[in-house]
Amino acid sequence: MLNTLRNIVQEVSSASDLQTALQIIVQRVRGAMKTEVCSVYLYDTESASYTLMASEGLNPSAVGQVTLSHSEGLVGQVGLREEPINLEDAASHPKFHYIRETGEERFTSFLGVPIIHHRNTLGVLIVQQVEQRRFDEHEEAFLVTMSAQLAGVIAHAQATGSINSVATPTRKARIARFQGSAGATGVAIGDAVVISPPADLGAVPDQVCKNIDIELKLLDSALAAVREEMKDTAERLSDRLPVEEQALFDVYLRMLDDHALGQEIRDRIRSGSWAQGALRQVIEEHIRNFEMMDDHYLRERAADVRDLGRRVLSHLQQGEHARIEYPENTILISEELSPVMLGEVPKESLAGLVSIQGSSNSHVAILARALGVPTVMGVVDLPFHKLSGKKLIVDGNLGLVYSSPAQELLDYYTEVLEEENQFSKGLEAIRDLPCETPDNYRIPLWVNTGLMTDTIRSLDRGAEGVGLYRTEVPFMVRDRFPSESEQEKIYRYQLEAFAPRPVTMRTLDIGGDKSLSYFPIKEDNPFLGWRGIRVTLDHPEIFLVQVRAMLKASVGLDNLRIMLPMISSIFEVEEAQHLIHRAHAEVLAEGLPVSMPPVGVMVEVPAAVYMVKDLAQRVDFLSIGSNDLIQYLLAVDRNNPRVSDLYHSFHPAVLHALQKVVDDAHQEGKTVSICGEMAGDPAAAVLLMAMGFDMLSMSAVNLLKVKWVLRRIGMERAKKILSDLMKHDNAQVIRSSLELALCKEGMGKVLGIKSRRF
Repeated sequence: MLNTLRNIVQEVSSASDLQTALQIIVQRVRGAMKTEVCSVYLYDTESASYTLMASEGLNPSAVGQVTLSHSEGLVGQVGLREEPINLEDAASHPKFHYIRETGEERFTSFLGVPIIHHRNTLGVLIVQQVEQRRFDEHEEAFLVTMSAQLAGVIAHAQATGSINSVATPTRKARIARFQGSAGATGVAIGDAVVISPPADLGAVPDQVCKNIDIELKLLDSALAAVREEMKDTAERLSDRLPVEEQALFDVYLRMLDDHALGQEIRDRIRSGSWAQGALRQVIEEHIRNFEMMDDHYLRERAADVRDLGRRVLSHLQQGEHARIEYPENTILISEELSPVMLGEVPKESLAGLVSIQGSSNSHVAILARALGVPTVMGVVDLPFHKLSGKKLIVDGNLGLVYSSPAQELLDYYTEVLEEENQFSKGLEAIRDLPCETPDNYRIPLWVNTGLMTDTIRSLDRGAEGVGLYRTEVPFMVRDRFPSESEQEKIYRYQLEAFAPRPVTMRTLDIGGDKSLSYFPIKEDNPFLGWRGIRVTLDHPEIFLVQVRAMLKASVGLDNLRIMLPMISSIFEVEEAQHLIHRAHAEVLAEGLPVSMPPVGVMVEVPAAVYMVKDLAQRVDFLSIGSNDLIQYLLAVDRNNPRVSDLYHSFHPAVLHALQKVVDDAHQEGKTVSICGEMAGDPAAAVLLMAMGFDMLSMSAVNLLKVKWVLRRIGMERAKKILSDLMKHDNAQVIRSSLELALCKEGMGKVLGIKSRRF
């Protein structure tokens, strides 16, 4: 049975469309179970009905025509109960519903199992027999297993739009929609350009080297050619990326030099392998090593190694890259997008990015945000190899990709784009105005930065300060720890750019899904492991150098604030403060007149929520890191698309935790801010203001939208909305009620409520 299952799944997976897949299912299952009938009914959520989509044994004319309501007959009962129904005499069951068109009156035995994918009932798989008997437990187990195996295949086929080819009385044409993770905000409409690797490393055979000198020359020529490609790409990006981000290409170049991959390949050639085989062996070995690592950041580096290997191979094979034509609005797609691929698209042509693998914290996503290109990452179900040249919509706000959209959807998103552009232009008028409500309540809006391009964008939008400067970014784009002098220059740029406005610098926050190639962290559960303050306290040499660099950078400016991440105990705060005071004393000893900056902590661990009063007595300010706090409170990995529907900013537990932090901090006379995606959500910002947060810190691209909303709703009205919502116990209800309330205030468009219509 295991081999039968495997063969059926493989055959179904290779089917060209959904109808073919369903026909394979009913034929193969009927044969494997030796029954007279096997049928598949698929459920349509819009019509709330089941349609007979494929059958072996029932009247062929009934396929695509027979429908049942969601609770009708044994089919509806299987779906409602979400468990198998096994009957030796189906007609005697009270829910039995005879359908003359199917010709099923001859069949007595009935076994039906639900087809469920991610909690959604997709349909029902049924077998029937003339002989009156109850299917045994092995047969039932087989059908249940088959259903579970096929659920993902059917869901994927439905999402690709294959079901459109089947005419049914109730089923409308489906929108081919794919869920990923939001990499960079914004909406793009364009034509797909699928980037495949320039060469297939896996196809390179092993061969004995006939002439070592010739093979070494071929390798040198190929490496030199790829280095030139890297340099050319870096030059093309030079006017689009700051120097800090361009350092990525320096890392790639060093990977190819004689002390890294280049030397290892030469050693293999000298051992008797031809150049292509030596290259494949070295690259595959490094890829395996990276991919076996649990750390997300290091797994991302496997993609870089693979991309470099393919490019070197393409030159070894003396084949030139196919000339790719980029349409006016290019949506670049690849299984693993690399920064090099991104740089090859002309600046004026790149409209959006889609990556099958990767997360919102990968290098590509970071670069996309710097360039302002709407991006969706981790779209694991997208059939990217079939999309070349097709029209796509990329919704970087919601992490959605639509392929071959209907005209209605195109018209809708075109309108969204036009409204966004017009609204963005209109927002410029309030750039220099304070964020003040109609009833004169004032709340400062700060920004989160990390890339140098963030600084320019933030100042252009009237940011009043920096609530979070991610100091790990300069560490991530290098292949070694930046020196104290290098860090001082980077931090000085930030502090000078915003002076006299405050700049809150978070100490190095690595671990989880943020690691450094030169400082690997391998853990089974990195989000609950060695990260944030835990790393830097274990390595005071890293912490002290960073703090000294911050202090030196603040000389004469005095707008520095230091913030400690991932705090879960008083001991961590006291130990960190001891090191900060030590660094301050060392800088003073060098003769630099540096004031002791305010020191605060991030509340992003549930334990810290219940220790706010104790923490507030020891620090100058507090800031909630909403992204991590939500994922820890709800035990949901925010980068995992499989559980993304469980990640709710408006979960009652989240809202109550936020209110508690504000109340406890204010009782101790300390300010509390919030940074993260929640602060940049205009709808959420209304609630955060009502809760009493002293500042909101967000991505610069959202600042003016948040300001526009808060300038149009009074504080008293916001408090009334908050009070009403805190009575609900369901995140979806809270979100919907909030949007309804704000729509009544005339804010529907800016909240992006329309974009959830499809």
